[in-house]
Amino acid sequence: MSQYQADPNRYDGRMPYRKCGRWGLKLPLISIGCWHNFGGDSPTEAQRSMLYEAFDLGVTHFDLANNYGPPYGSAEVNVGKIVKDLPRDELVISTKAGYDMWPGPYGEWGSRKYLLASLDQSLKRMDLEYVDIFYSHRFDPESPLDETLGALETAVKKGKALYTGISSYDNQNTKNALEIISQNQWTPLLIHQPNYSMLNRWVESSLLQTCSDSGVGVIAFCPLYQGLLTDRYLKGIPEGSRASLENSPLRQEEVSPEVIQHIHALNQIAAQREQSLSQMALSWILKDPRVTSVVAGASRVEQLRQNCQAVTKLEFSAEHLQQIDSILGQIHLPQNLWET
Repeated sequence: MSQYQADPNRYDGRMPYRKCGRWGLKLPLISIGCWHNFGGDSPTEAQRSMLYEAFDLGVTHFDLANNYGPPYGSAEVNVGKIVKDLPRDELVISTKAGYDMWPGPYGEWGSRKYLLASLDQSLKRMDLEYVDIFYSHRFDPESPLDETLGALETAVKKGKALYTGISSYDNQNTKNALEIISQNQWTPLLIHQPNYSMLNRWVESSLLQTCSDSGVGVIAFCPLYQGLLTDRYLKGIPEGSRASLENSPLRQEEVSPEVIQHIHALNQIAAQREQSLSQMALSWILKDPRVTSVVAGASRVEQLRQNCQAVTKLEFSAEHLQQIDSILGQIHLPQNLWET
């Protein structure tokens, strides 16, 4: 049995909270993402320590998906076991379905069959009666959007989810989703989770405003661009880093000498702000009040603590903003804008 006792001062103001758009649910500015480092056969002490520390710091939102691991589903199993030590009614637990999870034609995308079966499996893995937010993880070009959104509505009506969200939908499909929900008088969309960082700014052209106009919250994933917006690559590609792996999510052109030179320039601005590069990258996203939260992963407790310190410096001088925009304008990265 766990000896963990939650910090009684966890809500002392260290971690601010923002409403999801116009809705009453508030999220911490820093949410913990369980995409990496939470898989495996059973919960590790490192995993327990990170979630306990997160909660003690006021991080009440744990973000998951059905296929987080490896192996697929193991992150939900492990997190589900760990959160038994925490007060459920003080947590926001989210999960998603949309990417490949099991073989065959019903194991991915956005059909009603897949989404509802996946949610049942997720609840079983986490040993929960409900999740707080259930997402369509990606837009399905082959399933009618009303089928996908209708499945989310069913999840809420059956008491298996409190709120609904979408992730990685472009602006037009987001508008279409909002119209369908309104026409059918379904549970309003709570939140959108797009890929958003200094190096991937596609949401700024229209999606942020679409969500704001509709009262929908925004929570950014990959805010550190797979670690590129940290100090990890300032001296090249370290052994054992994601960029050094054969199936690395970072491509060679993303860690080229030219790109790293610009990352160094960003790091110099962070130093002037008395922040680490990763802290500045998180602060830069959160400076926009339309952004509810960022999903930041962590591999150790100290990294989590440093990420949470980003909320203490959300103000940027006009000079620094101009310098950052100038640097970012010189970085040209080929990317699929809405895929995880």
